[in-house]
Amino acid sequence: MKADIHPKGYRLVVFKDMSNGYAFLTKSTVDTKDNIEWEDGNTYPLVKLEISNTSHPFYTGKVKLVDTAGRVDKFKTRYKQHFDKKTN
Repeated sequence: MKADIHPKGYRLVVFKDMSNGYAFLTKSTVDTKDNIEWEDGNTYPLVKLEISNTSHPFYTGKVKLVDTAGRVDKFKTRYKQHFDKKTN
């Protein structure tokens, strides 16, 4: 195996499914801007998820409508600068 290919700096991070409120604490290197106070009274970085195993139709067996229009708007907002450069 190659040496030094894995990231350093793992820390405890809370991942929260925004569709149903389910949250779990695990180690990660992901960068976040939000924080949340966890059940143990400590504050941890927060990663917001749209879908997790507690809300995904494959795991729940229930069909759920996904806001595709909202996803398109998010994509356009995120890459607006790129599209503006192309048109100019």
